[in-house]
Amino acid sequence: MASFSYTARNENGVKMEGVIDAESTEAARAILFSRGYVPLEVKAGAGGGFSLGLGALADALSPIPPKELILFTKQFRTLFQAGIPITQLLQVLQNQTEHKRLKAIAAEMSQAIMGGATLYDAFRAHPKVFSELYCSMMRAGEASGALGEVMNRLVYLLEHEHKIRSDIKSALRYPKMVVGALAVAFFVLLNLVIPKFADIFARAKIELPLPTRIAIGMHHILATYWYVVLAVVVAGIFAYKYWVRTEEGRYWRDRLVLRLPGVGPVIQKSVMARFASIFAILQSSGVSVLDALDVLNNTIGNAAIAREFTRIQEQLREGRGIAEPLRTARFFTPLVVNMVAIGEESGSLDAMLNDVARHYDEEVEYAVAGMAEAIGPVLIITLAAVVGFFALAIFMPMWDLTKVAKKM
Repeated sequence: MASFSYTARNENGVKMEGVIDAESTEAARAILFSRGYVPLEVKAGAGGGFSLGLGALADALSPIPPKELILFTKQFRTLFQAGIPITQLLQVLQNQTEHKRLKAIAAEMSQAIMGGATLYDAFRAHPKVFSELYCSMMRAGEASGALGEVMNRLVYLLEHEHKIRSDIKSALRYPKMVVGALAVAFFVLLNLVIPKFADIFARAKIELPLPTRIAIGMHHILATYWYVVLAVVVAGIFAYKYWVRTEEGRYWRDRLVLRLPGVGPVIQKSVMARFASIFAILQSSGVSVLDALDVLNNTIGNAAIAREFTRIQEQLREGRGIAEPLRTARFFTPLVVNMVAIGEESGSLDAMLNDVARHYDEEVEYAVAGMAEAIGPVLIITLAAVVGFFALAIFMPMWDLTKVAKKM
């Protein structure tokens, strides 16, 4: 998808500027119309007006830490539930918030709302800070008159997802250290140790064993053609980054990740938990199934599964229920499909989805811990194998030299 800057009028006739992701200019206009906006101008890229450009640049250069966003949302919820008007609430947040970018955003939102914008419009003006899910929930709460309850659910979701990300980072901290040690050991042995012994072995004129010949050959390639190796690595990194920015690239990368042994099941369970949590919250907030799937398509975090939502939406428009398309969708587990079917039949879809979310949340915690325990020994064995290979490459010729010396 590409980004488009737009100028439009909302339902109250107030002129708004913002950024939207869509496949084309026509698709961007269609999305704006579906949100009740009348597009005046839609341009490719995020370079709308002057104020919009500064806001978008600031959002990109000053990413908001998850903890700061959670704190901002909690304070917003508390002040709103205390009955403080939105404009006054945002002014209080502007004074209380320590994060400079959030302080500026609160001021911009306050000015927008005083100018006649809706709360949803004010949040949507900062897509780099407030996600599609965040804005959709604010719109649902604003439309249903249950904004306080919706914000309770939003805070829970933000805190829960932050905890899962923190757990995954903690679990991968030790493997990252081992990989770093492995890279350092490989570099030192190949570039500092092997060259010295290669000179000794060359003067001795003995037949070198295979591990030694491989190690010397690797050193020769890196020492002689380092610029070629560097160019290939850099080009590969840039090519990969360009590829994963395309829709097909993201799809195949995420599909491959889901099929990786050990990692794939953890990612799948995490996505299922996210799907169930977001879907349940949107359903209980009064968002229709079609609109909820539209939000999930942009927030699920896996392009392979997101593509399934488009197909499911097409079948829903034909009058089918959601359970039937889910049965034929890839990557959705039987538990999710069966619980959705039961919830759809009993009229308690959000309750069933909450049960699914809790189940997979626990599964993800166990799976992350298990993955960390499994990765550790594998990396240690790999480190031992690399060091052992270089040890053989060095000591096998040394043993041959010792034998020659004894014969002399």
